[in-house]
Amino acid sequence: MAYQNILVAREGRACEITLNRPERLNAMNEAMASELLEALREAEGDRDVLAVILAGNERAFCSGADLGSFKESKDTKFDTYRARHNLRPNRTLYRYVHDYTKPVLSAVEGYCLGGGLELAMMGDIIVAGEGAQFGLPEARHGLIPGAGGTQNLPRLIGRALAKELMWTARRISAREALEYRLVNHCVAKGQALSKAREIVAAMAKNGPLALMMIKQAVNRGMDAPLMHGWYEEQDLAYLLAFSEDRDEGVTAFAEKREPKFKGQ
Repeated sequence: MAYQNILVAREGRACEITLNRPERLNAMNEAMASELLEALREAEGDRDVLAVILAGNERAFCSGADLGSFKESKDTKFDTYRARHNLRPNRTLYRYVHDYTKPVLSAVEGYCLGGGLELAMMGDIIVAGEGAQFGLPEARHGLIPGAGGTQNLPRLIGRALAKELMWTARRISAREALEYRLVNHCVAKGQALSKAREIVAAMAKNGPLALMMIKQAVNRGMDAPLMHGWYEEQDLAYLLAFSEDRDEGVTAFAEKREPKFKGQ
């Protein structure tokens, strides 16, 4: 498929999706959201793709929602409200990334603000270049984060600090984001994508079904009581007993060789 707002490429076992609206600092509009959804769906169904890496350019990962594209009239307010869950691609996108079955890594350089940070937080791992800046500045525009920011940021860095950052609309550096555990790695400027590729290469030595089940177990258990999460983990662990990959992994260990996983 020919895309106008993103670039899609394969690098090893990763599908790399690059936001490509440089004239708008990769601000998110509905056209870009629609293309992201399409590319993510294609990658999710491709057994050769182990993980997805989201990236931008050196100036911006994503500067947030394209506020210039907001067009509402007083007589369409409730239509817009009704459309927020299933009809508007820029809302469906975030839920889709949250429920994605494969690892999603965000390689961040430059601005990662508003909806851009919300998109990265919906994924699994954020890698930041030294020049990256993070923030949820919606309150400055009379808005609140509306794509998971008020829920994900407190879960990652704690309620008090999350409230402060949202109330003040303050931007933080890549080093601060690492200190707050918002990002997994802070690397030299321009090296975020390389680090994300390195992580995927390490993942590629392991069983893809195991990666999927680990993601499901962690995500399902995060907000559940401990015993409920443990039972989820047990079910997912034993579900792998029906897979060829589990047999291959155990056999390869016994034979002291590298396993050859098929994802089935």
